[in-house]
Amino acid sequence: MDKTEEDLLRTFEERESEVRSYCRGWPVVFDNAVGSHMTDTEGRRYLDFFAGAGALNYGHNNPAIKGPLLDYLSGDGVIHSLDMHTRAKAAFLETFTELVLKPRGLNYKVQFPGPTGTTAVEAALKLARKVTGKEAMINFTNAFHGMTLGSLSVTGNSMKRGGAGIPLVHATPMPYDNYFDGQVPDFLWFERVLEDAGSSLNEPAAVIVETVQGEGGINPARAEWLRGLADLCRRHEILLIVDDVQMGCGRTGPFFSFEIAGIEPDIVCMSKSISGYGLPMGITLIRPELDIWGPGEHNGTFRGYNPAFVTASAALREYWSDDKLERSTLEKGEVVHTALTELVESLPGADLQVKGRGLARGLEFGKSDLADRAASAAFERGLLLETAGPDSEVAKIMPALTITEAELAEGMDIFADAVRSVV
Repeated sequence: MDKTEEDLLRTFEERESEVRSYCRGWPVVFDNAVGSHMTDTEGRRYLDFFAGAGALNYGHNNPAIKGPLLDYLSGDGVIHSLDMHTRAKAAFLETFTELVLKPRGLNYKVQFPGPTGTTAVEAALKLARKVTGKEAMINFTNAFHGMTLGSLSVTGNSMKRGGAGIPLVHATPMPYDNYFDGQVPDFLWFERVLEDAGSSLNEPAAVIVETVQGEGGINPARAEWLRGLADLCRRHEILLIVDDVQMGCGRTGPFFSFEIAGIEPDIVCMSKSISGYGLPMGITLIRPELDIWGPGEHNGTFRGYNPAFVTASAALREYWSDDKLERSTLEKGEVVHTALTELVESLPGADLQVKGRGLARGLEFGKSDLADRAASAAFERGLLLETAGPDSEVAKIMPALTITEAELAEGMDIFADAVRSVV
């Protein structure tokens, strides 16, 4: 006899660690997913504005990506290979070079550090220290870079940092763009302490930055701020690391989120949607002259997961052979921005603020508990979305880039109704 949803929920309650989080806001058991919809074991259908926290930019079980994966599996293709040479890995490297790097005039070596975003960040931090011989890092207020110790050291959220259980050192936070609401010139403090021999700032190896802070509250940096940061790093011989784990792979429109500023980071970290199918995969992109690793100096058992290479290549061929997805994402982003703006204007005095870029959008609530309540109300109406920000004060709208116009309009209507129900 099949177990009921109640029975299955009891299994999770009894057996799974208390660390579980997303499932607490969505207390159902999901059974299948296609495109921008998920269905639970009771047959209830939900529109997905979460997209695997950015790991499903092309939707659930995208047939253009699933087909090559099934062919590879049915042909007994290599699954696990560490860093051995495989046909699947070679195909990904060639496809990534031809469709992503060359059209953008970029030249990066590709490191496969492991299956997650935080492994890509850890590799970047270690390499920056090895290249420069310096220990210190510069990060930014409200940054999020992962949950392992190195990544946590450059993360801003106090709750997540507290989980480390030890002091997190060798990193100094600087104000992110608009941290002082435009009242202070860009990089005033950063530039001053770099140049002041009495500032006690340890000479940094690198700066790590998100061009749009996702977990930190959907905070977009201006193009001119990013260019100013890149210029500052050049003048002071500091490496620039861009964490494009969540905002890369087209989330903001262009494949790389830093393209809007016309900058070329020294190191780029990617994961989440790089596999195209939600499979675990991370890469660290390195300027060739910085690739001074010794063999095996940074490694991982699952840095060669070939099914992810197959789906990554398929996604690149399907969506990045031209600029159709980029243009579509920018257009859909404007649809979301307009809908959010109209919602805010219809609720004068509600203390709401529209945030974001591309299809990474958010609505900030003056009272932080309202964002969680709005997300809960959306779930009750059949829409999945999460919250972000240091106090979970931002309702985060991140649908699949492949969502249809009708689905997007439906979701925004549901979201507006949910917000009105709690404000």
